[in-house]
Amino acid sequence: MRAMDSYRHTQFGMLVVLAIVGVILFDLYLVTVIGMHPMLIGFTALMLLLLASFCSLTVSVDRDKVVARFGPGPIRRTVFVADIRDVRIVRNKWWYGWGIRLTPHGWLYNVSGLDAIEVELADGRRVRFGTDEPDQLAAAIRRTAGLR
Repeated sequence: MRAMDSYRHTQFGMLVVLAIVGVILFDLYLVTVIGMHPMLIGFTALMLLLLASFCSLTVSVDRDKVVARFGPGPIRRTVFVADIRDVRIVRNKWWYGWGIRLTPHGWLYNVSGLDAIEVELADGRRVRFGTDEPDQLAAAIRRTAGLR
């Protein structure tokens, strides 16, 4: 946790990683069977990029914002604390899946599991952040935003 963060946690997406690694291994098998092909090489490169981008989700809360960032890269969602009206712990349906999804409850950012927190914004929009620490994350956002 950085000094200015009131909360920071990284969740590893084991099933996402295993699924992508499985696809990569199958692709490499195809290379041994049919030989090097530009399409297979490009597909493997894409899968490696997806693996690096979606292997984890780090959620941090500081005095100004809540940031959910996938992997080490630039794929992230920022919500400003000043815009937060409410926070609640929720459980996602299994079919909402992982990654970045538009659900009936707004945008979902998730890397593993069904547990999440839902942030309601001042304009009525909602955003969900998947987490394996819903109580701690919700408490940190409530504390930072001055909510009960």
